Amino acid sequence: MRRFFTLLIMFYYAFSFGQLEEGFVYVHDIIPDLDVELRYYTSNNFVGKPIEGYESNKLILTKETADRLKLVHEELQEQNLCLKVYDGYRPQRAVNHFIIWAKDLNDTITKHLFYPDIKKKYLFKEQYIASRSGHSRGSTIDLTIIDANTGKVLDMGSPYDFFGPQSWVNYEKITNKQKANRQLLQTIMLKHGFRNYPKEWWHFTLRGEPYPKTYFDFPIK
Repeated sequence: MRRFFTLLIMFYYAFSFGQLEEGFVYVHDIIPDLDVELRYYTSNNFVGKPIEGYESNKLILTKETADRLKLVHEELQEQNLCLKVYDGYRPQRAVNHFIIWAKDLNDTITKHLFYPDIKKKYLFKEQYIASRSGHSRGSTIDLTIIDANTGKVLDMGSPYDFFGPQSWVNYEKITNKQKANRQLLQTIMLKHGFRNYPKEWWHFTLRGEPYPKTYFDFPIK
């Protein structure tokens, strides 16, 4: 009987990993205690509904990215802090969903939360929405820092996925504490091999990513 259950477990894991492209991993297999809240699996995002391709709250990244992220997570834990991840690998079908949403100028249900100061018709021009995303290459990640005891996110001066200058890394009209929190995130991510995107304090890509020109479309299951 024990052998039967062992084989069953092995089959389960083999099936699970079989859903991934070669070179990708489920990050919880590398960082079991990582806090993951994939916003596009929920309705708490700028579209206001779950996004195509997000079929579970499982963070997927390239193996190289997950290994580097583990180093960041472990160093933060020494300061009684942890990472919280909002997005990692993103299927191209999800990006296509964003494009369709952005072209529907009548759908502005989430405007007051995510883009109150910009007209929806300018989201492409201002590069908040694009036809390709580094996330689809599997080595880009959106994250923040939380208190390890309370689980409360550190105040970064703007919400995640806020479309506006408030989200720029060097935005000046925030408190010194908010600036320090942003700097902490930037410093530790850059230390472990990630580069930031200046207009989104939460957005980082692994330097020397393994698939710099490949945009994947397998679903997150």
